Amino acid sequence: MTLEFPRKSTLAHPPSLHPSYTSTVLRAPKKPLIIVPHTLSELTGPVYGHDKVTETDSDLTRQHDGEPQGERIIVTGRVLDEDGRPVPNALVELWQANAAGRYVHSRDQHPAPLDPNFTGAGRYVTGEDGRYRFTTVKPGAYPWRNHHNAWRPAHIHFSVFGPSFLSRLVTQMYFPGDPLFPFDPIFNGIHDAKARERLISRFDLDTTVPEWALGYQFDIVLRGREATPMEEPHEH
Repeated sequence: MTLEFPRKSTLAHPPSLHPSYTSTVLRAPKKPLIIVPHTLSELTGPVYGHDKVTETDSDLTRQHDGEPQGERIIVTGRVLDEDGRPVPNALVELWQANAAGRYVHSRDQHPAPLDPNFTGAGRYVTGEDGRYRFTTVKPGAYPWRNHHNAWRPAHIHFSVFGPSFLSRLVTQMYFPGDPLFPFDPIFNGIHDAKARERLISRFDLDTTVPEWALGYQFDIVLRGREATPMEEPHEH
């Protein structure tokens, strides 16, 4: 069965070629893409780890012997379809820099400290209400050499899996009021200002736990007019 949905505005997704984001000049396709029809096996499987998720997978402050450094936060929200209905059993993955703005990755060598108690990755399977919930620390901004004095705003990467690998969607969540927004070509690669706002989380006092952690709400809408901008270039 094939379902057709209204095409999203190209302004709500970053273009493949965005010259101020310099690496896209090298990796953007130079020729029109060739659409290869999906086979049944590609659309229905394999499934990636939905039944292997444990409680500590979603609490990034409990994955090591000690607690990580930084401001503890709770990030929660719902995965929704275009009509606002919850999407259950979606595998939500998260990865991020630590509080100093450093990733646990061999290519990240900028002079900020690694945290032995923070790996920066987690996952959660949404319930019937489509909700996910992570406990983590607020990531720091970091330099990225795209242009002179380039710094990325604090952000968290999210990946959402449906029933198979081909249903994966990837996006980023930002924090309200970040002064680096006007200077970030990745954030501003989304030309629709309202779509950019959908990438910014909302501080929520009800999610905040007294004397423990500040809370942020971030819903992920998979398609439709209010869809969360995704990194996959749907329109190209």
